[in-house]
Amino acid sequence: MAHVNASRLVLFDGICGLCARTVRFVLRHDREGRFVYAPLQGEVAAAVLARHSLASDLETMIYVADFDSPTERVFSKSDAILAILDELGGLWSVVAMMRILPRAIRDTVYSLVARYRYAWFGRFETCQLPAPEQRDRFLP
Repeated sequence: MAHVNASRLVLFDGICGLCARTVRFVLRHDREGRFVYAPLQGEVAAAVLARHSLASDLETMIYVADFDSPTERVFSKSDAILAILDELGGLWSVVAMMRILPRAIRDTVYSLVARYRYAWFGRFETCQLPAPEQRDRFLP
């Protein structure tokens, strides 16, 4: 699969306002350009989910570590967000220490936000196009 030399993939709901904001946040703080992105509605997401026998779920952001390698690992819900923050480093690694909270509690809060994300943060009719200088970091 041809893409930027990045081993970290973020799969996101391409029509979700909160997801779009999250992607912009990661883009802004990923100074080394280690992350690539793809909508959950796209072909890259379909291939990753099939490789891991996972159903498509637009109510979770998915983080894929070691993307497109034999050691590829998939994280979802709060585990995905905390892994992404940890990879960003610095102060964000401190925030990622929230993983000491039980996953059941973290994922309950995550699911609550996911359920109301369109009402709270809006939704787009189609996936948003990235800025021209960032297009090579987005996969189909």
